[in-house]
Amino acid sequence: MSALVWTAVGSLAAWLWLLLGQGFFWRTDLRLPSRRDPDSWPSVGVVVPARDEAAVLSESLPSLLAQEYPGRAEIFLVDDGSSDGTGELARELGRRHGGLPLTVGSPGEPPAGWTGKLWAVRHGIGLARARAPEYLLLTDADIAHAPDSLRELVASAVTGDFDLVSQMARLRVESVWERLVVPAFVYFFAQLYPFRWIAGRGSRTAAAAGGCVLLRATAAERARIPDAIRQSVIDDVALARAVKSSGGHIWLGLAERVDSVRPYPRLHDLWRMVSRSAYAQLRHNPLVLAGTVAGLGVVYLVPPVALVVGLVAGSRMAAGTGGVAWLLMTATYLPMLRYYRQPLLLAPLLPFTALLYLFMTVDSAVQHYRGRGAAWKGRTYARPDAAPGP
Repeated sequence: MSALVWTAVGSLAAWLWLLLGQGFFWRTDLRLPSRRDPDSWPSVGVVVPARDEAAVLSESLPSLLAQEYPGRAEIFLVDDGSSDGTGELARELGRRHGGLPLTVGSPGEPPAGWTGKLWAVRHGIGLARARAPEYLLLTDADIAHAPDSLRELVASAVTGDFDLVSQMARLRVESVWERLVVPAFVYFFAQLYPFRWIAGRGSRTAAAAGGCVLLRATAAERARIPDAIRQSVIDDVALARAVKSSGGHIWLGLAERVDSVRPYPRLHDLWRMVSRSAYAQLRHNPLVLAGTVAGLGVVYLVPPVALVVGLVAGSRMAAGTGGVAWLLMTATYLPMLRYYRQPLLLAPLLPFTALLYLFMTVDSAVQHYRGRGAAWKGRTYARPDAAPGP
C-alpha cells in the first residue's frame, strides 16, 4: 500500500473516532437545560466590558435594558478607555430606553500583568458586588439578548444547581466570508471542547463562551475570578477551568436567545479574530503547533486529496478511503450549517475552510515570535513569558 493510502486510512480512522468517540461534538441539540421558575428570583449584576464599541452598542445595550426579569437586576457597563464615545453613548441609551438600572464606569489603564478586558471585568464585578448580587452575568458589548434571556439563564442555573451557565451566542453570518468561516469556527470549538463533556462533574473538559456567562457570585469568589485569570487572552475558557477546578458545576451550550451583532464582512476581519488567540490556545508551544498543523492536514486535507489523486492514479483504495472520510466530515458539519440556517452545499467546502484556519494558526505563531503578542481593540498584550507580574 502506498503512503497516500496509509494516510487516507489514518484519516478515515480519525473521522470514525470523531464521529463516535468525541462526545458527539457535531450535534447541535444541546440548548439550555430543563428549568423551572424558582420560588424566589435571585439578584443579578450584569457586567459589560466595552472598548470602542459605539458601532454595535445601539443594537446590544437596549436588549439588556429591556430584560423582563422578575428579580432585581442592574447593568454595569465598563468603558475601557474608548476613543469613540462608547461611555457617553451608553449613558444616552440608558436615558432613552429606561429599563434596568445602568451604571457606566471606567477602570483606567490596566496595570502590568492584566489584559484590558479582564481589568474592565474586575472593575465591573467590583461595582456589582456593592449591590451584593447572587449571580453575575458577564456579557460582551456586541451581544444582543432576547427579552427573556436573563430569566431563562437564571432559571437554568437555579434548577440545575449550576455555578456557571454559558451560551455560545449565534454569530452573524451575512457576508460570503462569514458564511464560509463562522459556522466552522463554532464547529471546531465544539470539537475541541465537546459540550456534553463540559457539564460532567467527573470530566476535566471545561469551557465557556465569553459573550454570555452567568456565574454564581460565591463561585466567582471561590475561584478568584477574574484575578486568577488576569493574564489570559482566551479568558472564557480560562474562567470555566478556574470555576470547575475549584469545585464548580458548569454548563455550555448553543444559544437560542443570544446573538452577536458584530459584523465580520471581510476575510481580514475574521482572520484577525482567529489569529489573535490561536497560538495562545496551543500554549505558545512550537511542538503543539507542529502537531496541530499535521493533524489538520491529515484529518481535513488528506480526504479530498486522496480522493482526487486516487481517481487520477487509478487507486481505488486511496479514492474510496478518502471519499468515505470526506463524506463523514461533510455529514458531521451539516447540523452546524442547519443551526446557522446556511446552505447545506457549503458542507463539502470544510477542507478549504480548515486550510484557512491552518494558515491563521501559523500566522498567530508568527506574530507571537515577532513580539507583537495578542492584539485586540487597540491593545497589544505582551508575550506571556515577557509579561511582568502584578
